[in-house]
Parts: sequence; C-alpha cells; structure tokens
Amino acid sequence: MKNNSRMRARLIACSAAALPLLAVGAEPQPQRIDEIIITSSRVPMPLRQVGTSVSVITAEQIEHHGNLALTDVLRQLPAVATTNTGGAGKSTSLRVRGEEGFRTLAIIDGLRLSDPGTPQIAPPLEHLLSNGIGRVEILRGPQGLSYGADAGGIINISSRVFEPGLRATVDAQHGRYGTQQVGAMIGASNARADFSAAATGYSTDGFNMSLDDNAGRDADGYDNTTFHLRGGLNLGEAWRIDLVHRDVSGDTEYDTCNVPVTFAPTHDCVGILDQQATRGAIGYDGGSITHSLSYATTRTDRDNLANGLSAFTSEGELKRWEYVGTATGLPGLDLVFGGDLEEAANGGVGRDNTGMYLEAISDFSDDLHLTAGARHDDNDDFGTNSSYRVSGAYVHDLASGSTLKFRSSYGTGFRAPSPYEIAYNAGSFAYPPASLVKLRQETSKGHEFGVDFDTQTFQLAATWFDQDVEDAIFFDLDTFSGYLQDIGRSTSKGIELSAVASLVRWRLTANHTWNDTALPNGQPRRRRPEHLTNFGVSYFGMDERLNLNAFYRFSRDSVDQVGAALVPLDDFAVLDLSATWSVTDTVQLYGRLENALDEDYREVAGFNTAGRAAYVGFRMAYSAL
Repeated sequence: MKNNSRMRARLIACSAAALPLLAVGAEPQPQRIDEIIITSSRVPMPLRQVGTSVSVITAEQIEHHGNLALTDVLRQLPAVATTNTGGAGKSTSLRVRGEEGFRTLAIIDGLRLSDPGTPQIAPPLEHLLSNGIGRVEILRGPQGLSYGADAGGIINISSRVFEPGLRATVDAQHGRYGTQQVGAMIGASNARADFSAAATGYSTDGFNMSLDDNAGRDADGYDNTTFHLRGGLNLGEAWRIDLVHRDVSGDTEYDTCNVPVTFAPTHDCVGILDQQATRGAIGYDGGSITHSLSYATTRTDRDNLANGLSAFTSEGELKRWEYVGTATGLPGLDLVFGGDLEEAANGGVGRDNTGMYLEAISDFSDDLHLTAGARHDDNDDFGTNSSYRVSGAYVHDLASGSTLKFRSSYGTGFRAPSPYEIAYNAGSFAYPPASLVKLRQETSKGHEFGVDFDTQTFQLAATWFDQDVEDAIFFDLDTFSGYLQDIGRSTSKGIELSAVASLVRWRLTANHTWNDTALPNGQPRRRRPEHLTNFGVSYFGMDERLNLNAFYRFSRDSVDQVGAALVPLDDFAVLDLSATWSVTDTVQLYGRLENALDEDYREVAGFNTAGRAAYVGFRMAYSAL
C-alpha cells in the first residue's frame, strides 16, 4: 500500500507540473491542502503533510500578473520583499522574511543560479525573466537541510512542461520605455522521451536610474537573451536520464563609473553578464527506493565597460555533484538521504564544501505528520559544521469537508565567508578596521508556528516566525574599509496572514506581512519594510475567454542607509492592471498597465522606479498530437 501511495504521489506531482499549451481563460485554482509540494523535503508530499511554510505560483498566475521580471511576480507572495536599483536589469535583491537576498537559494530545473564571482555568491535575479516559467515554490526560513546549510530560503523554479504531443507557442509584446519582448517555446513528449526549448529576447531603453543630478540624465537601457533547454529519456520502467542547459546574456546600462587608467568619471557605463549552466542526472525509481545522481556546472562571466573599455571583470564558477536517495518501504517512516560536493571558484580562488544529510518523514498517521533531519558539512576553510531541522503538521478534517491544519518547524544553518569577502579584506583596497578583521562564519536559526483553514472555496493562513543570524557579515558603508562582522544577533520576526477566495467568476487574494527586524545595535535592518500588503482581484467572463486582473501592493516603514546615516523611505502603494482575451483557442491578446496611478516611490535611496507604463501583446499556439 505504501509503495502504491508513493507512486500515486509522484504521478500527481508530474500532473501538477504539466500545464496547458495556452492558459487562455483558465481560472487559476487556489493552493489546496492536497496539492503536491516537492521543495520542502525533496520528495513529493501533499501540502497537508508539510510542516514548513511553502508558497506556490503557477504559470497561469504568472501570465495573469504579466510582469516581465519574475521577481516582480514573486513579490506578491507573503513575506517576500524585492528591491531594485533603477529598472530592468539593475541590481535586484529578493528578501524572504527579512533576510539578505544572498541567503536565498535560487534553483531552476535543478540548476543553481548562484554566482561565486559576486561578493556573497548571490543569484543574479535581475536577469531572470518570467517567460517560460511553469511553476515556482518558495520555502521560507532557514530550512535548507538537503539544499545546503547556507540556504535561508529556497526559490525552486520549474520551466514550462508540455502535454504529450508536439506543441509550440510564440509570444510578443511592446510597451513604454521602448520595451520589446519576443519569446518562443517548443516541446514534445511521449512515454519514452520528452524535451522542451525556450528562447526569449528582451530589450528596453529604460529610464534614468539615478536621482543624482551629477549622474547624467540619459536613459539606462537593458538587453537580455535567454535560452533554456530541457530533455529527458526513460530507460525502461525504472531508469531515467535528464539534461538541462541554460544560457543567459544580459547587457545593462548604468550611471557613473571610472574609465580605466585615468579613473576619470563617465556616464557611458555598461555591465555585461554571461551565465551558462548545465546539469545532467540519472535516476532510478524502484518503487520503495529511489536514487538520483547529478552533476551541474554554473559559470558566470561579468565585464563592466567604461567608454567601451573594460574597467572590471569577474569570473565565477560553481561545480556540484549531488546524490539524493529515498526509502519508503520502512514501517512508520520514510527516509530521504544524500550528499553533495560543491566547488565554488571566484577567479583563481576556489573552495570545496562536502555535505551529507538524512531526514526521516513519519508515515504512521493520516493526521499527524513529523519530520526530523540533520546535515553535516565539511568546509575547506572553516572545518566541520552540523545543522538540523524538525517540523510537524497536525490536520483535523471537519465534518463540512473543510480542514484545519496546525504546523510548526525549527531549523538551523550557517554561512561561511565567501572567497570574495576574504580576498577583499586581504587585498590592497581594504584598510583598518576591515583589514584587521578575521571573518568567521555566520550562524542562523529560525522557528515558526502556523494554522491553515481550507475549504472548497477559500483558504486562510496565519504564521508567526522568529529567526536570527549571528555574526552577520556586511560591507562597511561608513568608511568603505572592507567587510566587517556584527557582534551579536540580527533578528527578524513577524506575522504572515493570507486569504484566497474563489467566488464563481471571481478570485480574491490578500496577504499581509508584519516584519520587525533589528541589528545587534537595535537599529532596523536596511530596506526591510515593516509592513507589506498585497491585494488581488481576478474576473473570468465570456465563457472564461476574458480575464481581468488588478493587483495592489503596499510597502510601509522601510529605511535605507546613505553613508553613516539612516534615511527613511516613503511609504508607497502601486496598482497594476492586466487583461487577456482569447480570440480563439490558439490566439490570445493581452494588455497590461503597470503602476497605473503613476506612483513616485523609492525602493532604494537615490534610485528611480518606473512610472505608469502600458504594454500590449499576443500569444499564439500550435499543437499536433
């Protein structure tokens, strides 16, 4: 019985990922308690069994939002805050529950987007477009365990999956700031093999990113070309091979840089990113036991040009072997176990980290679900470390067909100083106090309690969380001496509230996050709004061929730092509108009005944000069964 249940769960997970060719007029379904979640423990689990906090967004919801940057879609979720420094392609941070963006791990089809060439091995989220994305799961809190002890949040992205047969789509849109995007996808699948390929070309003239009058008044544009290839081959009933390749090129114009040799300031500045990532995996599914072995590389090359001359370059490379196994034939519990060997290189400086983990998942009750896991890491520079996570969920099925779920989790982690941080403090640009600091690893912990209420027509959720990072590493913005380390705890605690209601042709969503953050000295942490609120309204009419959407987001009580001074950021509210009309089953027209009220606001001190902007486009589909 257990093996059959596990196999059904895997089939449901695959079915949940499979999406129609065009999501035209399809009403998005709310996240139900029986939905299959993969990110929490690396195995398919119904949401009712998951004790951690996981949010899901589907391809249909991404299309209804319409935003070109995936981060602009994800910011509509509870406890997710995004800051951007001046438009498309500019530096972007996504903070989950108030933690730094570099503590959030971004994965797409198993590929890690982390760039060891950046100071904190962060993913270049500003170059991640929403086109071609099929599903996103966000795991909140320091719950990494099987992903790595330094994962303070997980963004697990899946590319679009096509139904059986040969299928293709073309998407094109145009709008303000000279913005154009053209995308195409093609895929085919049968019982033996499947593949998909997506290509996206994006270009915008942009707007002046800086508020500084001395930084130039020119528009700062951005170009992006993204290719994503994915294929799989079933070798009999038990074995499967998967291959993924991703290639992203982004050119970003920005204000104020120095010409090499003369160090004379100029406004003709361009940042170039080229990221290539490849992953191969072989898996075995024997019913009660599974094995998966993969190898992946991610290489990121950056060049910064001033008046056409190379002013600064970086090379980051991530190589990762990973094994994941499961055992589900044991009495009362299932096991997830594995190990990974990761080498992160910044130019000529590299470092290995070896990790092993084991997690037990209870299987003795339909109502009470428990997990307990531990991880052991061996780092070349910082020795051995151990971390762990426990979670629990209790589900009470009510007579009305609704369910009440109580959940809780506690997790720990650590982050070793990056090769860049160490090299910078040892280099010629650093001086006291940073040059005298011997950086230590950061440690983190977090716990949460939540309750979920689920019916056929609406869902309610409330979560209280409390987490902290001890000895956090930061760059000295007072004297620019290098990287320093806080002595003490940087805290983040708060409450997440969310609601979803489906009323015939209407779908209403709302969430609010209260997030209280503090540095060891008691000051608030920078660029963390204390209050984030999102409202969404969707209407489906004309036999579901017409879809109208409105999304309203509020941000309040946020501060930034300029030099040594804290600067309050103004509260703001932004309204986005979108509409789609299915002309036929294969042709769809759509339009979008971003920042419809033309709100003038700042997410980062000194940087502009986009004003009111209108976009129009179409999608066409082809299928051959």
